[in-house]
Amino acid sequence: MIAIIQALIVAAPLLAAEHPKNDYRKPEAWLCRPGRAGDACASSKQDSTTVSAIGTLKVEEWKTNPNPPVDCFYVYPTVSNDATANSDMIANADELRVVEHQFARFASVCRVYAPLYRQVTLTALRGLMTGKPMPDADFALPYKDVSDAWNSYLEHDNQGRGVVLIGHSQGSIVLTQLILNELDKNEAKRALLISAFLLGTNLPVPQGKDAGGAFANVPLCRADGQTGCVVSFSSFRASEPPPANSLFGKVPGGMIAACVNPAALGGGAAPLRAYLSTGGRILSPEVSPHPWVAPAPKPPVSTPFVTVPGLLTGECVKDERGSYLSIRVNADPADPRTDDITGDLVSAGVRLTNWGLHQIDMHLVMGDVLDLVAKQSKAWLAGRPKAR
Repeated sequence: MIAIIQALIVAAPLLAAEHPKNDYRKPEAWLCRPGRAGDACASSKQDSTTVSAIGTLKVEEWKTNPNPPVDCFYVYPTVSNDATANSDMIANADELRVVEHQFARFASVCRVYAPLYRQVTLTALRGLMTGKPMPDADFALPYKDVSDAWNSYLEHDNQGRGVVLIGHSQGSIVLTQLILNELDKNEAKRALLISAFLLGTNLPVPQGKDAGGAFANVPLCRADGQTGCVVSFSSFRASEPPPANSLFGKVPGGMIAACVNPAALGGGAAPLRAYLSTGGRILSPEVSPHPWVAPAPKPPVSTPFVTVPGLLTGECVKDERGSYLSIRVNADPADPRTDDITGDLVSAGVRLTNWGLHQIDMHLVMGDVLDLVAKQSKAWLAGRPKAR
């Protein structure tokens, strides 16, 4: 199904309908922009509690960077529950929540830009998956909006600064098209690209190569100091690898789905610096998070996020099941900390293993991505004239 959606978005410009063009000079067209009090990023709460293996708790206070040297441009995943096939340009709780969970934390390393866009809604995707497609669904509109936002950002805001592109799911599909159309064959624009994080998508690459699939000139990232490169993966539990009907980890045409572990760019297993939702608010409503410590601590965990050092290990795996980020939970029944995490998609009480840990792709590696962005930004700045 994800492959179908991706193909529809790629082919959609050939069948594009006419829609009023958004004006991205207007502040209301953005979820996040630098220097705005009260926008989706500035008002987000990002403090976290570190839960050690022995059950001790320590609060990690989060702070923005008042003068970051680079920018981050984010396109959010499919979250809109609007009744229409394409969402409107009004931010509701769904868009605000996903920004809180996936992007606001990046304000510690970059100036943050997140445009609203008229994405294909969950309503339309449910119709597509049940054989009842909505005839007015416009799969070209998400890319048209994001492209307009990107070009407005370049004209009015960028001023030669390096930029990190960040997307998940539908957001990654749209950013893949943006990179292909706007950057891949344009050396001047490509020179602004610090890196791209295209998570929760099936990015094609030839077997054994880092470029030549989705992009000719934007390779996969393989070293900390490398810039102008891409990190992409879809995550699955090590205990539940992609099933035959998996939506992720496979691409047609003799290529493989890219898998780059931001915690170990060169390959192999590595501990993950996850930032997980304390209350599971981004997860399926049928699922409640496991208690972080048993017995429950007093006072209880009160921050919106939790880190669990040593609990999770990630490794890119390529086998007959696909190419994916395998997540191992290092359970220890003898310690008081939780022995599992929540992140699976559940419907009617049934866990949908063909989605893997799609909902928390970003959560699983958030700390590692932030560390990597800081290293890549430093390398990019070292090779450029001082950014304004």
